Amino acid sequence: MTSPTSAQLSPVRLSPLDLSRQHGEHRVTVIDVREPMEYVGGHIPGSHNIPLSRLGSATLPSGPLVLVCQSGTRSEKGLAQLLRAGHPYPLADLEGGMSAWQQAGLPMKRRQGAPLPLMRQVQIAAGSLVLLGVILSQTVSPGWIWLSGFVGAGLTFAGISGFCGMARLLAAMPWNRVRA
Repeated sequence: MTSPTSAQLSPVRLSPLDLSRQHGEHRVTVIDVREPMEYVGGHIPGSHNIPLSRLGSATLPSGPLVLVCQSGTRSEKGLAQLLRAGHPYPLADLEGGMSAWQQAGLPMKRRQGAPLPLMRQVQIAAGSLVLLGVILSQTVSPGWIWLSGFVGAGLTFAGISGFCGMARLLAAMPWNRVRA
C-alpha cells in the first residue's frame, strides 16, 4: 500500500495489528467514517473523522487510505464509493472495524465528556421504559403493560428493518451533538 494506483480492482482488508503497524510507520492515513458522536467516544489516535455521508465531497489526504467504522460495514460502503469515483491511491479497510481494534487491545483515544455510545443509550431507554411499563401495570393500572409491548414491538421492528426510531430520536438530543 505504498504507491498510487489508478486501477485498484479490490480493496485490501487489514487486520488490526497490520493497521497498527502501518499507521505507526506513517505508511497509511486512517479515515474514520463513523459519525462524530461515535468518533469522540473512541477512535484510533491520529485518525481523521470524515463521516460516510460526507466522504464523496470531502477533500481526502493524498496517499494510501484505510477506512474504519464500528464493524466494517460502513467502511466497505465507503471503499466502494471511492473506487467508483476512481480514487487514485490504494485503499483498504480495517477488518472487523473498531470492535476488532478494541478486542486486539490496541490504543484508542476518547474525548473526555463524550456521550455514551448510541446503542447503550437505546438499551438504557428501552429497558427503562419496559421496566416502567411493568411496574405501572402492577401498581397503577393494568393498561400500562402496553408501554412495554410498544417498546418490544419497536425493538422487533428495528431488528427486522434496520431502522431504529429510538436511536434516531436519541441521536438528535442535545447531549449527543458533538463535533469531532
